[in-house]
Amino acid sequence: MRKLGRTKWVSVAAWLTVWGAQGQAEPIPVEALSREPEMTSLSMSAEGDYLVGLVSPAGNDGEKLALAVWDLEKGGEPKLTAPNDRIRFIAAQALKADKLFFLTSQAWTGTLQGCGEGRRVGSTATFLNKLYMTDTAMDDFEEPFTGARRLGNSDATERCFEIAGEAGLYQDLPLDPTDVIAQRVNTDTLITEYYRVNLVTGRETLIYKETSRESAGLFNPRTGELLTKFRQSPDGNGGYTFETLIRDDETGSFDVHDKLTWTADNRHSIQIVGRDEKTGYYYVSTDQFSNTADIYFYDPVAREYESEPLFALDNFVASGVVLGQKESNFNELLGFRYLGASPSTYWIDPEWDAIVRGLENAYPDRGIGIVDYTDDLSKILFTTESSTYPPAYHILVDKRATQDIGAQRPWIDSDALRPTSLIYYTARDGLRIPGLLTLPKGFTPGEDAPLPAIVLPHGGPWARDYANWDATGWTQFLASRGYAVLQPQYRGSDNWGRSLWRAGDNEWGLKMQDDKDDAAAWLVDQGIADRDQMAIFGYSYGGFAAMAATVREGGPFQCAIAGAGVSNLDRLSNTWSENRVQRALQGRTVDGMDPAENTRHANIPVLVYHGDRDVRVPLFHGRDFYNAVKDRVDAELLVVEDMPHSLPWWPRHHRVTLEAIERFLSTTCGLTPTPPQ
Repeated sequence: MRKLGRTKWVSVAAWLTVWGAQGQAEPIPVEALSREPEMTSLSMSAEGDYLVGLVSPAGNDGEKLALAVWDLEKGGEPKLTAPNDRIRFIAAQALKADKLFFLTSQAWTGTLQGCGEGRRVGSTATFLNKLYMTDTAMDDFEEPFTGARRLGNSDATERCFEIAGEAGLYQDLPLDPTDVIAQRVNTDTLITEYYRVNLVTGRETLIYKETSRESAGLFNPRTGELLTKFRQSPDGNGGYTFETLIRDDETGSFDVHDKLTWTADNRHSIQIVGRDEKTGYYYVSTDQFSNTADIYFYDPVAREYESEPLFALDNFVASGVVLGQKESNFNELLGFRYLGASPSTYWIDPEWDAIVRGLENAYPDRGIGIVDYTDDLSKILFTTESSTYPPAYHILVDKRATQDIGAQRPWIDSDALRPTSLIYYTARDGLRIPGLLTLPKGFTPGEDAPLPAIVLPHGGPWARDYANWDATGWTQFLASRGYAVLQPQYRGSDNWGRSLWRAGDNEWGLKMQDDKDDAAAWLVDQGIADRDQMAIFGYSYGGFAAMAATVREGGPFQCAIAGAGVSNLDRLSNTWSENRVQRALQGRTVDGMDPAENTRHANIPVLVYHGDRDVRVPLFHGRDFYNAVKDRVDAELLVVEDMPHSLPWWPRHHRVTLEAIERFLSTTCGLTPTPPQ
């Protein structure tokens, strides 16, 4: 059980690193990455009087997390609510008015009948995730925002809505001491409704009902009024048009704004990320005028963008704005968010810029994340994190002292690890591809012998990697064992610019796969990798890429590891998403070389692993591929009991898969790394 750390009364610029080495041996032990974090999901109440988070309680060996509440006024040990045999805590959130949320998960098997992801007939093994609310005493627990059970609904219908996620918090109202905006699916009409909810009394006021074509956008964080809506309409050619509607302050009507309209064909990114109260202008993140999205002011009266962006970067996406959330700075522009190697903030407010620069000086080589703060800045909850430092939590007191709360994995010896770096390489057709490179500490290309290497493509594929601490543990797990690890941000990756994103359309297993092979070639050309000691390892779409590499002749890899991989593009495209718009957007881009149709060309060993509770990419993808190639190459199939598709995974899921990955690379694959000394 962890108490709050001692207060250090020091100059911000002179702070010392709190978390040091714990004597952990190299390489990183499997258990150091598989057990639950010592502490995670921390947040602070709006008043700054309590913290909420999840901790590993004493005596359970890091197998499950407990819900924890710290009294910041009294100090001392947190009050804990322990998990039970069936339910796991997976997230927590401090609110206001002495309230907090927490999210639980439990394995569940039953008939879905088309509800959510999973089988429409028969039984599906999945997970039931539920949101609860309580107060800091944690004596009573309730499911918030669910409303009364509708008369006539069967138990199966009610369970369907539980699994699909019937209700949740949509937006806070920072200046209101008790109220928030919640969303809930009406179980009679299947329409999403938005309510203003008093967390103390439970009183609800209906604000807005969606329709089959229109959905809510931004609510006014001061008043709770709806400001923007979105409308999607079929264009008659199998695609969709997406319109933004903005409320007219004079008439109260919602009008379409053509310059905020995009189509499934042009796929521009247009996101309203805030509103300036003084001018009435909207902050919009858009790539309509450049390859990467910039932040523009949009005038809803003139229906025009300003001529120049408020914030723009050449190579990185500008993703949002930081607006003041307290009475003293409400709606003031404090900074801009952007997606570099890691998500970052460019602070324009002088006070916040000085605070964050001081913290950066105190915690060099780590990113600073502001989590919560009080109106007078007497308490600021922040995190420190990097690709070598798992997240740690701290409170800045009165802008001049820190309380150290804890870290997710304080047993990791960060000094024994090497930071991940952003690199670029050129694909065979000339396209510039970003990549994230993690090397063993102490290795020098050109001086030391080339290393065995792993090309590690991310899932999605409409996603990307960041140079933060890897929640899966894969990058540093492998690098600490002497492997070079390159995460290619191949064409089709999102948030690196529109040209790279769209270049992946219908190139699954084709040009997208070229980018993985070209990543391997770049490693060899740079003197980093031994061309005869190369593997590809990926999960989800990355698992597809590993399967594609298995059946691709003349490739650079000696073996492949496919986690929860898609093997059958035809069956995937038919079940891409429960959402018809998502199918229209992304489903139409899923085409290319289908591994299921090319298994006769399998030519390298492959480890296929898959969770038996994966409803995103069902187990048949992995099992069918294994059965088709097992007589042609050295193949293994590992079915992981109770493992879902996405994080958070249980400790034994991490344990079983990390051990299998390590064994397969060093035995079946024959890679021979030398761990750094």
